[in-house]
Amino acid sequence: MADNGDSWKLTIPCNKAEAEAAPLADAPEEPGWPVIMTQEPDPDRPDDWLLEAYFDHEPAAALIAQVLALVPSAAGMAPRIEHLAAQDWVTMSQAGLEPVRAGRFYVHTPVHRDSVPADAVAFEIDAGLAFGTGQHETTSGCLILLDRLAARGVAIHNLIDVGTGTGLLAFAAMYLWPQARAMATDIDPISIDVSRDNAVINHIPQGTGAGELALAVADGMAHPAIAAGVPFDLVVANILAGPLIDLAPSICATVESGGYVILAGLLATQADKVIDAYAAQAVALDDRIDRGDWSCLLLRKPG
Repeated sequence: MADNGDSWKLTIPCNKAEAEAAPLADAPEEPGWPVIMTQEPDPDRPDDWLLEAYFDHEPAAALIAQVLALVPSAAGMAPRIEHLAAQDWVTMSQAGLEPVRAGRFYVHTPVHRDSVPADAVAFEIDAGLAFGTGQHETTSGCLILLDRLAARGVAIHNLIDVGTGTGLLAFAAMYLWPQARAMATDIDPISIDVSRDNAVINHIPQGTGAGELALAVADGMAHPAIAAGVPFDLVVANILAGPLIDLAPSICATVESGGYVILAGLLATQADKVIDAYAAQAVALDDRIDRGDWSCLLLRKPG
């Protein structure tokens, strides 16, 4: 572990699809796993992207190989590793993340704290160890669907954000329905720690009562706190298409009659399979947003 502020950066050329998929990949339970960022360096070459992995120590060959495995086209590539002496690399990476406006919401990192529009509902989310800064089309699409649902006058009393990442979608839902009981879960304990910290930063009350957020480490819907909280009138799950399909029966079983489900983390080409899996549970498509190559779905259980 570096003790002088030094860090290392691994840069891997990749294509757009790989860049979009990499942040959604489950991080191995590996000590020293890096913070991973992606960028499109040249807008005139939209399929040429870079994946950048930032380490707070000099990475061993085995760890480098694990990161390279996130990019199939990098097979056999000689990695480019830079030693960054005494630099605040998290702040550097955040500086490259521009704020995102999605409906009434404005999501920003600390370096853009002073740029919040007067008419926006702002959330400050650090770029770091959990997915969900608002940058990805899946996250911003979910924010827009939440905004649309509230604009209809739908009342939500009990909600859960499955695979919460940073807590952002739960925070947004709590703003829209401030008296609702809310729960946010993730299979990754680090994500729950990050969500807890972000809740403090964004003044989100934590607890199990109305207007409060309960946090739990949970694999899918299998957790005693989830079982104790059913039924939900809103389930948000921004994960991946495969798990969304596998979880369809257990997610739908927790939704009360007339309740809603927001699903994301799926490519547009995967949307029909996900829709079909939920239709088989009598939860039907109500609205859909396609952003880039990604789809976000709003579904409803009959009342």
